[in-house]
Amino acid sequence: MKISISGLHKAFDSRIRLGIVSILAVNEWIDFNSLKEYLDVTDGNLASHLKALEKEEFISVEKSFIGKKPNTKYSLTKAGRKAFVDHLIALEELIKTQK
Repeated sequence: MKISISGLHKAFDSRIRLGIVSILAVNEWIDFNSLKEYLDVTDGNLASHLKALEKEEFISVEKSFIGKKPNTKYSLTKAGRKAFVDHLIALEELIKTQK
C-alpha cells in the first residue's frame, strides 16, 4: 500500500516551526521572548524559523516599543492557519492508514 504524504506542508517539517504555529494557533499574538522561552531555543535559531514562516506568509509581524524597549509580536495569518489545519488533517489521515 502506498502512503500519501502530499498534504503535509514542507514549512512544518521542523519541530521548531511546528511549535511556533502550534503556539500561535491558540494565541492571538505572542512576543519573541515568550516564544523563545516556550520553545527553549536561541535568539538566532528562533529568528531564522520565524523568517521562514514569514516568507511563506504564514505569520504576521508587529514591531513596537514598550517604553524604550523594542517588542516584536507574531500572529498566525489566515493562510498560515489554513496550511496548519491542512497539515494536521494530512497527519491524521496518515495515522489512520497505519492502523
